[in-house]
Amino acid sequence: QMMADVPLGALLSGGIDSSLITALMQANSAQSVRTFTIGFDEKEYDEAVHARAIAKHLGTDHTEVRLSANDALAIIPQLPAMYDEPFADSSQLPTHLVMKLARQHVTVALSGDAGDEFFGGYNRYVFGPALWRKIGWMPMPLRQGLAFALSQVPFFASRSARLAAKMSGQIAQVDDKWAKLLKLLGSLSIRSSDDLYVALVSEWSGDDALVVGGQPSACLIDARGNWPRLSNPVSRMMAIDAMTYLPDDVLVKVDRAAMAVSLETRAPFLDRDVMEFAWTLPMSMKIRNGQSKWLLRQLLDRYVPRALIDRPKMGFGIPLDAWLRGPLREWAETLLNEQRLHNEGYLQPNPIRRAWQQHQAGTASHGYRLWSVLMFQAWLEAQTSSAAC
Repeated sequence: QMMADVPLGALLSGGIDSSLITALMQANSAQSVRTFTIGFDEKEYDEAVHARAIAKHLGTDHTEVRLSANDALAIIPQLPAMYDEPFADSSQLPTHLVMKLARQHVTVALSGDAGDEFFGGYNRYVFGPALWRKIGWMPMPLRQGLAFALSQVPFFASRSARLAAKMSGQIAQVDDKWAKLLKLLGSLSIRSSDDLYVALVSEWSGDDALVVGGQPSACLIDARGNWPRLSNPVSRMMAIDAMTYLPDDVLVKVDRAAMAVSLETRAPFLDRDVMEFAWTLPMSMKIRNGQSKWLLRQLLDRYVPRALIDRPKMGFGIPLDAWLRGPLREWAETLLNEQRLHNEGYLQPNPIRRAWQQHQAGTASHGYRLWSVLMFQAWLEAQTSSAAC
């Protein structure tokens, strides 16, 4: 993976996967590895400080850049052409910026992508089954009553919000995921751990379905008859994520953001031998005592003090909720105009406008759900403008 006749570096977020890749690179390099990371002024989203500490410990040649709302506004018009489809992972913004930074110094960069899917990294692998074990035995009326009671008691609401955030793996989405968790707990459609998984990885469904005239075309998530026949529910989640979320989101996001600036990225976890090895491991080597990526943590302990790594998983989120109420509000309002949505005829205006109004009022945080709509709208606008020319 490090063989290259051009300058080589690593994308270092400060998490376990990228830190391990960087540590192994540095252990096999006679000179300081170039590392790159992105930070935010909002502390709750900023992992740059952790990446900086790990880079210092490993002795890498480290560079970082910060993403502001103004930077986001400058990048957004480029996204429809960069991805050439309505691609809606909001971490595409910092991903593009860190790729642009890296390309100023190197031509090839290694990343930690795919570590979560193969070694049990997402928090939903830990907390999803745990939650189902606690509520799955309940008759539906009792579960619905519990959901209502939790929504009425501030203390339980706060605790459940934190649980929902852990389940999603994105601590910034507490409000949105809390509301979603309550809805899931009382939903008649949640009758198994597989139902819970599908609901957790779905943004718009049920009463909030968006597509005019029916549902989107089916994918593997919807075709359970085609799911891998694995008895362990966590193994099923990981396999489906590896077949859907990894190639259709994570790798698309990274590859197109990198190629837009002529940077080659490589993901060592996608090495065939590594993938095959990962699938031979028992689940206890991946998740142990409620801790994800157990095996990778043991390996990383050889290179980085545990104190620099042990912290809640953040994902690669951005301050989207706040930005949509502030600097990005005018841009979003234009794309989410009710009459515009009605005239275009692709998406149902009512659930979108309801989510947008709740978001602006602060009664809920729907930033990540709305981002999916906004990226479709931005892509559609770009196609219309191109056709007009």
